[in-house]
Amino acid sequence: MPVQASKTSVPYKAKKGEEYMNPDQLEHFRSVLNDIKLSLSQDIDRTVHTMQDEATVFADPNDRASQESDMSLELRNRDRERKLIKNIDKMLGRIDAGDYGYCDKCGVEIGLSRLEARPTATLCIDCKTLDEIRERQVAK
Repeated sequence: MPVQASKTSVPYKAKKGEEYMNPDQLEHFRSVLNDIKLSLSQDIDRTVHTMQDEATVFADPNDRASQESDMSLELRNRDRERKLIKNIDKMLGRIDAGDYGYCDKCGVEIGLSRLEARPTATLCIDCKTLDEIRERQVAK
C-alpha cells in the first residue's frame, strides 16, 4: 500500500534558491505525515467498531467461512496500516532529528517531488532503483 499525502494536502512549492529541508518544508511534511497517520488511525478504529457490530454467528458454514475470510483480509490490511503508522512515527522522529529528506544509503537529498509522492521514502531514487534491480536478480 503506497503512502501518499492526503488529497486535501497541497504539494509544497519550493521557492527559487530555497534551502532544502528548511523549517517550512519540514513543517509541511510533518503536517502531511500527521494527516496520513490520523486517517489511518480513524480507519483502524472504524474497522474495529464495524467488526464488533457485524460479529454474527452464521448457521450456514459457507456464510461463516465468507465472514471469516472477509475479517481476515480486513485484519491483514489493518496490520499493514499499523506498521505504516510505526513507519510514519519514525519519519516524524527523523524530522525532529534533522535527518528527514536524506537518503539512508548515500546521504543525498531524496527530493521534494519524491517525498510528496512517498512521504516515508528513505532512499533516493537512484539507491531505490539499485535495490529493486538487486531484488530482481536475487529472485531469479
